Order: sequence, then C-alpha cells, then structure tokens
Amino acid sequence: MSTRRGALSGLVAAAVALAVGELVAGIGGTRRAPVIVVGDAFIDRVPRGVKDWAIDTFGTADKVALLVGIYAVIALAAAGVGVLAVRRFVLGAAGIAVFGAVGVLAALAEDDTGTAEVLAPVLGALAGIAALRALIRRSGRALVGEADRLPPSTAERRVFLGLAAGAVVFATVGRALQGRVSAAASRMAVRLPRPTRRAGAIPDGADFGIDGLAPFVTANADFYRIDTALLVPQVTTDGWTLTITGRVDRELTLTYDDLLDRELVEADVTIACVSNEIGGDLVGNARWLGTPLLPLLDEAGIDPGADQLVARSVDGFTAGMPLTAIRDGRTALVAIGMNGVPLPIRHGFPARVIVAGLYGYVSATKWLEELELTTFADFDPYWIKRGWAVEAPVKTASRIDVARAGMIAGVAWAPTKGIEKVEVRIDEGPWRECELSHEVHGDTWRQWRYRWDDAESGEHIVTVRATDGTGETQTDERAEPFPDGATGWHSRRVRIS
Repeated sequence: MSTRRGALSGLVAAAVALAVGELVAGIGGTRRAPVIVVGDAFIDRVPRGVKDWAIDTFGTADKVALLVGIYAVIALAAAGVGVLAVRRFVLGAAGIAVFGAVGVLAALAEDDTGTAEVLAPVLGALAGIAALRALIRRSGRALVGEADRLPPSTAERRVFLGLAAGAVVFATVGRALQGRVSAAASRMAVRLPRPTRRAGAIPDGADFGIDGLAPFVTANADFYRIDTALLVPQVTTDGWTLTITGRVDRELTLTYDDLLDRELVEADVTIACVSNEIGGDLVGNARWLGTPLLPLLDEAGIDPGADQLVARSVDGFTAGMPLTAIRDGRTALVAIGMNGVPLPIRHGFPARVIVAGLYGYVSATKWLEELELTTFADFDPYWIKRGWAVEAPVKTASRIDVARAGMIAGVAWAPTKGIEKVEVRIDEGPWRECELSHEVHGDTWRQWRYRWDDAESGEHIVTVRATDGTGETQTDERAEPFPDGATGWHSRRVRIS
C-alpha cells in the first residue's frame, strides 16, 4: 500500500471514529461528542495569551476557529497514523488509541461528566482501529514495496467507500439524535408577563439614525457573545431551578415559574466584555427584563460575613462580584428577557445575571443555575484563578463608528456613571465638543456626533475621548485588556477626497 493510500486510510478511519463518537453521544442524550469535550477542556486550560490572541483575531468566531483547528489537527494526525499502520499496524492502532484516551481524560476531568461522554471516545477509538485494520488489509498483502506497484482493487474501493459512507451516516444520525437535546421548543413556549416596572419608550433623540453608527438598542442577533462554552448549553425551563446557597440563613430554590411570578422590571443596560480592545465591538446595549437580585438574596438571608456573590452556570463556569455592587442601588437582575423576547439561547436562556457597571467576566453569567454567597478569601471564580482582576468596574470608553466628510459619530459608555461630554480631535488640533444623544439612563451608552463641515482634502487622524458623569475624562494611557480592561483613546485614519 502506498504512502498516499495509507494516509487516506488513516483519514477514513478517523472519520469513522469521530462519527461513532457522535452517534454514541446522540444515543446517550448528550450534545457533547468527543471533539466538543476536548475543545471545552482546551478552553479551560488555554494560557491567557492564547485566549487574548483568539479574541483579537477571530472575535466572536473564536469558537468556530477552535473547532476548525481541532479538526485540522485530527486530520493531520490521522494521515500520519495511516502511514504508520501500513508499515506496522500496531503503531497505527496505538495512535488512534491515544486520541481515544485524550477524549476519555478530557471527559473525566469535568465534574458533571455523563456515561455517554466517557463511552463515546472509547467506542469511537475501537471503531476507528477496526476500520483502519480493514482498510490496510489487502488480501493478505501488507508489504509496502509490493503494494506500491499494484493499483487498488475493486474490493478495496468498496471498503473505502463503504466505511466513508458509514461515517457520514453515523455522524448524521448522531447529530440528529443530539438535536433532541434542544431548548428551542421550551423557549418558544415562554410567554413573558408584563413588567411590574416598565422602562418606558425610548425617547426621540436617543438614536441619531446615522448610517454606520451603532444603534441605541443592539439587536439580539448582533449582540456580542463571549464565554467559555464551546457548545451553547441547551437548558429547558422544565426542571430548571435557581438555587441561592452558601452563607445564607436558608437555602432558597426557585423554578422558572417562580421567577415569572416575582416582581419583574425592565432596564436598559450596556454591558461590555473585559477583552474589548479600544475601539472594539464587544459591547452592546439592550433592554433586559428580570427580577431584582437583591430581594432574592435578602429572602435567603445574607450572612454578615459574606462579601462576594458567585454566579454559577450549568456548565460549571463561575463569576464572582462584590456584594457591595448589588447593594448600592445599581441595576442588578436575574434576567429572563432581552429586547422584548425571552433570552436567546446563546445569550443565556432561561436566565442570566445582568449587573450594570461591571465587566461580564465577574457579573454577566449566562445559563444561570446557582447563586452562592461567600467571601473573596474563600473562593476564586473562573477568571480570577487565571490572573484577572478581582473587581472589574467598566472603564469609561468611547468609539468612532463613522468618520467621513461632514460627519464623525460614535458611541460612548460609562455604566452607572453616565456620559457627560464627548470630544473629538482632528490631527493635532484642538478638542472639539460633540453633540450627545438624549440620555436614556446612566447605565446605557450614548451616541455622539460632530458635524465635520470643514473637512479638508487629504489624510487625517480623528481621535475621540469621553468624560463620564463624575467629571473624569478617560485617560490617553494605553493599556491592554488584561487584567481589568483596556484604556486609551480611539483613533481612526481618514482620507478625504
């Protein structure tokens, strides 16, 4: 058998292994096939520098890029395994077994691993080894020199095509079975009640309506998503509960219906990811519907020694915020709605946390299942263990969205403080004050614009800075997002013709 045909044998065997893994996952009632389990393990252990590079390079498509990378690595390794198996089958079989072992170890490393998630890589590896054996066996001839001189037989073609077709069928059936584990029907059945406190209509003047300028309300489909979940968790309202535990007088457990029956308020809040670079788009503004967080905690009874509230997701992610931020009067919700509809699945259905003025990695936990009162001394949440700052207030920031002759425009935000002033500078000229949109609430961003009617032909550098409601102007000192958010002024190069 030639080296080329050996590599092809390895690729087909790997396809069979992955397909059987998908099928076992589907039969076992989980959407986490071996590739997803390994990908999740990679995300949990990736160095901070790699994570920052991925977000900077791929943005919200970082998880798609990771999956493509995993499949590319598998393909290259599979081709090598096939070449080894031609020379000595046991080496090829060992290569597939190693990949199976990686899948098993990744599954066992998680706290909530199911039987199917462990069996899938084991049975997948066994199927891959069997497929590889069938592919390299040629009527008893496995010597490389002889096989290289012989064309593939009809029987060999049938084996290749049969196994490849089987892989497609197994993978398709497995994905279809995994599709049963979906929260779409549950979300569609939700009817959000009328809020106890409505936010009111967005006033005229809150949105300039300029082409290219981020609208006041970010559409759900356009809202950024940054989290550690390689596969979006599918959580149905049936059987879902929120538990308030830890340093409380009494543990409290609420169903989804319990949340619907509580006081529900609407609030316009801008949230941002700490990984957002200067001028980046990992920020958005939405109208959230939820029940206030503090009354829930008070009902459970807050221990006087508690100073941290940890929010835990169904996938094990944890975020911790200072209890003082929940008690100081800012908007803090267990949210169930976003822009007038139940939370989209990718944005945390059935419930998530929204706390104004804190970066998402300490506050905006999606797919919420537990709130634990504890102390900063006793527990380090997910990103704190990885070196990010314990407390993470959102920094005053501004961004240029539009820069052309006649108009410069953008958005500025400082949740809980509000935006008092925005200024632009053309090249090294003086700072020029901009017109601000109507302020809906201090928790939201504001649009700004400057009518650049005196734009001269040529290349220019446009820079923006904002001043928040406390009178503090954002610093021009450049800092990377790690460990507590980027700083600096956003600039854009513009050519006027």
